[in-house]
Amino acid sequence: MQFNGVLFFPVTPFAPSGTVDTSKLREHIESRLSHNPGGVFPACGTGEFHALDIDEIRAVVTTAVSAVNGKVPVIAGAGGPLGHARAAAKVAEEAGADALLVLPPYLVKGPTDGLVAYVEDVAAASSLPVIIYHRANGSFTADAVARLAANPKVIGFKDGVGDVGLAQEIVSAVATTGRTDFQFFNGLLTAELSQGAYRGLGIPLYSSAAFAMAPDIATAYYRAYIDNDEQARHRLLDGFYAPLVRLRDQTPGFGVSLIKAGLRLDGLDVGSVRPPLVDPTESQLVELKAILTAGRELVSS
Repeated sequence: MQFNGVLFFPVTPFAPSGTVDTSKLREHIESRLSHNPGGVFPACGTGEFHALDIDEIRAVVTTAVSAVNGKVPVIAGAGGPLGHARAAAKVAEEAGADALLVLPPYLVKGPTDGLVAYVEDVAAASSLPVIIYHRANGSFTADAVARLAANPKVIGFKDGVGDVGLAQEIVSAVATTGRTDFQFFNGLLTAELSQGAYRGLGIPLYSSAAFAMAPDIATAYYRAYIDNDEQARHRLLDGFYAPLVRLRDQTPGFGVSLIKAGLRLDGLDVGSVRPPLVDPTESQLVELKAILTAGRELVSS
């Protein structure tokens, strides 16, 4: 499985009644396909996996698979409590997903052997290949990732920790296994801000929450990135991504909340975030609108 392009993490729209709005989800995904994402990752972090029950995950992944219609890989989230993770893996397979992103276990921080066993358990719950998500209470050592790479069903590693020294050790450790099909992703919040450094580590792919909100800006950044146009890349970093990160850091959970707010500002009513996340205030919405306007001016200039 290969990924060529920005990795798209769609939001999960909610109707006024609070239910998942699958028609809005389809519209959201289909409207981004013309921007050529390298893969679509429904029911993951930006899609509020933490707030979805199994039936909702099934609806989200089924809708995503149908909307994508085989154009690019669809990778669904599976994680949290082990039983929930197994069930999510099974419904993703039934819905037609191509792979799983294994999110961290819930609450507990197990030792390395336990984390390896967790990934292996989720991988065994379906026939789908899996990508490890390295973050928070699911933080892996280089040896652990190399051990997991011995399983052909484990096809990738997404770094959400940000320890560049450890990330380099992990890339090198997997290389010693002889795996040439193993893929590495930068999964930090607003990954564009750190992707220049991650490319130097041998991690060329990155997830983009901004793509869900502003695919024109995210695609312009990606073009500058793959073309090694550092002047254009830094214009977008300084004029769009850095201000977005400063706004994001004002409130916990805004890595998701701002994306949904940006979609609403652009006319797609994807609803609010679910608790414990909160929506931006009116003053924060004004700031977000200005950041989006500045980003689009840079793209069109």
